[in-house]
Amino acid sequence: MSQRIVVTGTDTGIGKTVFSAGLVNLLGADYWKPIQAGLEEETDAECVARLGELSPDRIVPERYRLRTPASPYHSAEIEGVRIDPDTLDVSHTGERPLVIEGAGGLMVPLTLSSVYADVFERWRIPVVLCARTALGTINHSLLSIEALRKRQVRILGIAFIGERNADTESSICEIGRVRWLGRLPWLSPLTPNTLQAAFKTSFRVDDFVR
Repeated sequence: MSQRIVVTGTDTGIGKTVFSAGLVNLLGADYWKPIQAGLEEETDAECVARLGELSPDRIVPERYRLRTPASPYHSAEIEGVRIDPDTLDVSHTGERPLVIEGAGGLMVPLTLSSVYADVFERWRIPVVLCARTALGTINHSLLSIEALRKRQVRILGIAFIGERNADTESSICEIGRVRWLGRLPWLSPLTPNTLQAAFKTSFRVDDFVR
């Protein structure tokens, strides 16, 4: 079986899709976003394909495609769709590794009785936690680590996104007892070339394949 990695975040809008694009390219992996909420603008899969320079066969189709940009549960409710978490099985059988991106943070609801972290608990796939470096990230990061540990989900490490904040980053890693994987700076312009160059400088393949 090929390697599988889940990319999740401490919050929404922190840059985990950009991180996923960099990771997919670094590992030569396929990409899967199980639930896409929001279709009017570029979807996460389209963004990853563009920034990671992926051919269509390396994008696994979403299980749910919802028009409304909101939490999966709220978007599904608006559109009269019921998300069944049990249908979110990882059936990828390709020879390449697979990077799976969640939606928002760990406690984003899929139904009134299930959150994304519950799916990760069932999968038992190692997780990379993405966190911003801005104010408030210590609390959000430690709570996310606690939620994963409570469900006995293996944490590969934490990847920071944003400007360097050495004190905050070291505090999270030491208190949370997690590995520092690296930090992806904000990129301007954000292009396939700038992302790939920054990723190769900031992260090591070996840290993701242990």
